[in-house]
Amino acid sequence: MSWTEADVPDQTGRIALVTGANGGLGFENARSLAAKGALVVMAARNQSKAAASQAAILDTHPNARLEVRELDLSSLDSVADLAGSVTADHDRLDILINNAGVMAIPERRTDDGFEMQFGTNHLGHHALTARLLPLLVHTAGSRVVSVTSTARHFGRPVDPDNPHLVGNYDRWRAYGQSKLANLHFALGLEERFRTAGAPTQSLVAHPGLTRTDLQVNTAREGGGDLWEKTAARFGMTPAEGALPQLRAATDPRASGGQLYAPRWVNFGPPVRRPLLGRSRNRRSIATLIAVSEAETGIRLDVARAMDRSRP
Repeated sequence: MSWTEADVPDQTGRIALVTGANGGLGFENARSLAAKGALVVMAARNQSKAAASQAAILDTHPNARLEVRELDLSSLDSVADLAGSVTADHDRLDILINNAGVMAIPERRTDDGFEMQFGTNHLGHHALTARLLPLLVHTAGSRVVSVTSTARHFGRPVDPDNPHLVGNYDRWRAYGQSKLANLHFALGLEERFRTAGAPTQSLVAHPGLTRTDLQVNTAREGGGDLWEKTAARFGMTPAEGALPQLRAATDPRASGGQLYAPRWVNFGPPVRRPLLGRSRNRRSIATLIAVSEAETGIRLDVARAMDRSRP
């Protein structure tokens, strides 16, 4: 039988953080987890939209526990502020869904000088995850879910000599690189969890073709309207597209290092999909982690986080 939102287990007593929770897939993740009893930290750059999304969830789930917090993944300072406030206010983190992202935008730079798609989609989430490690590894059964895309198939592994594609920028190549980076990050993080003996798992999800503002924004930014029109006509609803992330985050049978995606590539119920070939290239994964640590100045140090979390 197909896995549906009804299969999300009870989340009472658990805490989840969802990036980009003000709309689309992030909103559906937040709504579903809150409906099942979790306290959900809705991390978003646009605070007015996040507040409206919070109100929409409370309209249908008056007892939902929600915290709206500001997060701009294109700013390492913003990432540090968000992680610091969550760590100060909570002593556990059961679920981290690294969902937010941008797609096929014109070349521009983040506050820290990173190529915007690589900086937002990957480096911001690298920094956020690294800063939240002490909470995650202190929480038994916790999970980190990174969100990739079929665009990973035309993305190239990060070039340590030019991770920001200076002088060689193409909006779709940059997007593909960032989505392959999301996958490699998830697998590299899982390896570090296992090596350190952490009680946390890292999984990856691909939502398929879904009708969200992602395609609308791409068209608005001059990336063409093909995907916007295709998603509008054939795409899944945000609630359907969010299911792979929710399954990776909550299914008791899911395990670290696994990918959950629609049954028919971009459509259908969430199922476990194999990861083959360059998806598991250990050299590319190691290079990505090394580049990410060098660019952000933030180490993905699971062993140290476990030491810091001990009473």
